[in-house]
Amino acid sequence: MDNAYLRATSLNIAFGHGRSRVTVVKDADFHIAKGHSFGLIGESGCGKSTILRAVAGLNPDYEGSLTLNGAALPHKRDKSLYRKIQMVFQDPYASLHPRKMVQNVLLEPLEIMGLDRRQARIDDILAAVGLDSSFRFRYPHELSGGQRQRIAIARALVVEPELLLLDEPTSALDVSVQAEILNLLNRLRRERGLTYLMVSHDIAVIAHMCDQVAIMKDGRILEQLTPDQLRHGAVEEDYTRQFLAASAPEVMRID
Repeated sequence: MDNAYLRATSLNIAFGHGRSRVTVVKDADFHIAKGHSFGLIGESGCGKSTILRAVAGLNPDYEGSLTLNGAALPHKRDKSLYRKIQMVFQDPYASLHPRKMVQNVLLEPLEIMGLDRRQARIDDILAAVGLDSSFRFRYPHELSGGQRQRIAIARALVVEPELLLLDEPTSALDVSVQAEILNLLNRLRRERGLTYLMVSHDIAVIAHMCDQVAIMKDGRILEQLTPDQLRHGAVEEDYTRQFLAASAPEVMRID
């Protein structure tokens, strides 16, 4: 029996037309079991965020297949699928509207999805991300970077999705705050039975967060590893070995 919650099969994504058309993701295959966390890692421009956007429905122009819980994800999504799949973006400074109070930031997705108990849901999700109800009445410029990202996570989770897409969720934050957000995300996954697809260029972040890791280069997935294999450099591809050595020589033992 197939235990994949999210599966990508022969995924190809291209941009442009005619002679200017460029394929940026090439025959990508991976799957994530329900409740697990899967990481895509590689250099900038390797195609990892492009895959994330295709899963999110932000880039419907792809070939191959994406399935969720055994059912094909259509290129054009409806409201029910957007409720199941939510995304946390890289930059909390850019992803929150500067003139919207937190109350309205969290209320908007509830209204779009037609969910009830809106005020109670807002209080509950604020508590879940470690903020009290007074944060309802603040604007983004009144929040620290870590608080903004907590609000961005709350906005994604307030509609109770099943799959959370994480696009470099800590790269715009101070190092001192990154661990807090990563630990929060790990706790929320355990408590809510969430499935994560995460993109990062940071090996330590991926190893801390993910059950399985795919190494990407030039649009292709070269190999898939466990966090232990990642930490110990137990890899097959020369590129992976070089990437790990260059990225984090202090934590990787490369054979």
